[in-house]
Amino acid sequence: MGACLALCSLASCASCLCGSAPCLLCGCCPSSNNSTITRLVFSFFLLLGTFVSVIMILPGMETELRKIPGFCQGGSSIPGIENHVNCDVIVGYKSVYRMCFAMTCFFFLFFAIMIGVRSSKDPRAAFQNGFWFFKFLILVGITVGAFFIPDGTFHTVWFYFGVVGSFIFILIQLILLIDFAHSWNKIWVENAENSDNKCWYAGLLSFTVLLFSLTIMAVVLFYVYYTQPDDCTEHKVFISINLIFCVIISVVSILPKIQDAQPHSGLLQASLISLYTMYVTWSAMTNNPNRSCNPSLLSLVSNISAMETSGDSSSAPVQWWDAQGIVGLVIFLFCTLYASIRSSSNTQVNKLMQTEEGTGSGGEGVVGEDGIRRAVDNEEDGVTYNYSFFHFHLCLASLYIMMTLTNWYQPDTTSQAMQSSMPAVWVKMSSSWLGLGLYLWTLVAPLLFPDREFS
Repeated sequence: MGACLALCSLASCASCLCGSAPCLLCGCCPSSNNSTITRLVFSFFLLLGTFVSVIMILPGMETELRKIPGFCQGGSSIPGIENHVNCDVIVGYKSVYRMCFAMTCFFFLFFAIMIGVRSSKDPRAAFQNGFWFFKFLILVGITVGAFFIPDGTFHTVWFYFGVVGSFIFILIQLILLIDFAHSWNKIWVENAENSDNKCWYAGLLSFTVLLFSLTIMAVVLFYVYYTQPDDCTEHKVFISINLIFCVIISVVSILPKIQDAQPHSGLLQASLISLYTMYVTWSAMTNNPNRSCNPSLLSLVSNISAMETSGDSSSAPVQWWDAQGIVGLVIFLFCTLYASIRSSSNTQVNKLMQTEEGTGSGGEGVVGEDGIRRAVDNEEDGVTYNYSFFHFHLCLASLYIMMTLTNWYQPDTTSQAMQSSMPAVWVKMSSSWLGLGLYLWTLVAPLLFPDREFS
């Protein structure tokens, strides 16, 4: 009897994994909508690949990775790179690049397949919302194949793909943070107005003050540790410009005309964007090859003079894990999960993210004849998000993870080291400026085009 029940349970799981209706997560998801569960599972694939990439750069893993045929010939050199390099350093770099290359190809494949899907009645929607076991096999197959790609110019070319993709993804993260802050502010203000409870306003004020305090603290620390009286001119310019921009967007967000056009705009959004801008500024400065302007967190904590490491940067050990990389991963995880479950009423953000206005959570799920609870198909009349854009977003996220885990390092073919590069600095700073401009546009657009809907 027990064997029969086990077989029935296995058959149920098989129908969930191989069928066209996602029921595996329906019982534990807060929403039983097809669209939400599908995005969560695809995000899980991305997080799974990220977890594997993290394992590949952990200390001690290089010994196992060197056993892959051709991955590090002779234990000291790599095909395609003229000079000998430190295999213990380069093998983790190569592994992360190949894992993220596989994830990028996987999501780009679905991006291409799902172009033009308008509703769940399209046959391709069934593949989007089900057949998870086969999708997993496809991802595994691409990953295995990626580890047998000849080196040649692969890393150099893919590095620049990562730079461009990460630039775009940083902007998408900023859009998601704007949307989150907008929804947060709107919900708490509505709760305060409906319940006459002033604690909601006190909460908004407290978080706004906290975020602005962290922003100011970050600026002070940047001037103290990432600038020198007679050096680091670029850092001084970066910090000053972004500080001025943050002041501008904060002032603009509370102007009377802006408040009339957008009652839910305010200092909470500006404080969150300001803090994120300072994070991007910090991330950019940590990629400066000049070690006197870029002290490691270890040297700051240990009170080691940065000048001691300002000599030959190639002799410095490669630090895969640093504070800005860990913070970047935390922000990435939050934005990825938020993008999977977001249900926003912000028209501007919905247009940018190619999603429809939120309609709330689904029902309790549909129980089929086989007794399996399946998700509610809420996309028969039209999709609630653009399938292709969602996969394009995950494709860019894969590139961003690749650059974050490798600290935006570029292999130096003339020495046994991984080098930071100024292009990474300028890419991050450019994305912060463009992001601030984008947020400023969301504030002033309703005034410039009063006949269009921006609420």
